[in-house]
Amino acid sequence: MRGYDAIVVGGGIVGLSVAWELTKRGLEVGVLEKEPRLAAHQTGRNSGVIHSGVYYRPGSLKARNCRRGKALLERFCEEHGVPYRRCGKVIVATREEELPRLRALFERAKANGVQCELVGPERLREIEPHARALLALWVPETGIVDFRAVCLRLAELVEERGEVHLRAEVKGIRRVNGAVVAETAAGAFKAKLLVNCAGLQADRVARLAGDEPRVRIVPFKGEYYELRGHSKELVRALIYPVPDPRFPFLGVHLTRRIDGRVDAGPNAVLALAREGYGKCSVNLRDLWETLSFPGFWRLVKEHLSTGAVEAWRSAVKRAFAREVKRLVPAVEARDLVPAPPGIRAQAIAADGSLVDDFVLQRSGNVVHVLNAPSPAATAALAIAEEVARRALGA
Repeated sequence: MRGYDAIVVGGGIVGLSVAWELTKRGLEVGVLEKEPRLAAHQTGRNSGVIHSGVYYRPGSLKARNCRRGKALLERFCEEHGVPYRRCGKVIVATREEELPRLRALFERAKANGVQCELVGPERLREIEPHARALLALWVPETGIVDFRAVCLRLAELVEERGEVHLRAEVKGIRRVNGAVVAETAAGAFKAKLLVNCAGLQADRVARLAGDEPRVRIVPFKGEYYELRGHSKELVRALIYPVPDPRFPFLGVHLTRRIDGRVDAGPNAVLALAREGYGKCSVNLRDLWETLSFPGFWRLVKEHLSTGAVEAWRSAVKRAFAREVKRLVPAVEARDLVPAPPGIRAQAIAADGSLVDDFVLQRSGNVVHVLNAPSPAATAALAIAEEVARRALGA
């Protein structure tokens, strides 16, 4: 049995950030990742945006950790040679009814310490010549990065005082004489502390540890298209719609990636498998857990019309293209080609409410990161500090 001071379950950016933070505090750490490569799920399939903290309720874990995490991430990239770019983004109001929401977003951003300004159509054309809006929020400090590249560098740093184990899916967790033992496909591992950063599987890992998670993970698939050919030149950086404050999703947006590609999306629909990225991917266990969860049906009842719109955009490309054209009218449906989807681990409470903030739950010498959606990649290094404080009491 291999022994460590701490075990971290999950080889995404949150898990690797936690592992690195613990090694910096003098602990020998073992990372257990069930896939044959790191960042295989949410981290490696997100939009690559370094968020600024525009959207989050002041004082929330998201707001605090996004602002600090952004600064830590940019410093990390500079010190470790990971390319990133501050390209800025615009959030555009294309309808009269969106203007009050955009102004409220501006006030929230300022309360969070975000550098931003409201700009009219003429100034918007200087920033994004092909975008159209009645009013826009310009956030120059937003950036882009390849989060998988960040993970690979983090793993190298962790291995200076620990080990990263691939193909090490956790099958069981036991607490023995004040220690925690994780039984995996790669053998047994023992430690004084275990941190669960399993993302899409976080609630299941919590139950393996004998804990009842406060939330249930329900997977939502984010469907993307890529702009092809000359249409890529219609987008300089990042163009977002004004989000609906009732939902944690930001709506269909346009994102220039660090490698020059431009993605449109995501469309958010219920995924029939937690890790199934194909159009017809179904996992019966995953589907049963979703459909047998009363909170899911409360969610459906509350947001049936919104879900129907998302499903329609998923089925009909022209409907998706209309959302894109709201932001950049020159984009046509023929400019969009399918791109790899992602799956978001959305935490839902028993009452059917979408859990918006990060959720950390401690049980003795086990800490569970139960909800870490966007901007978790941006905030990962700050989340790691928060986890370490809760786990070590310092």
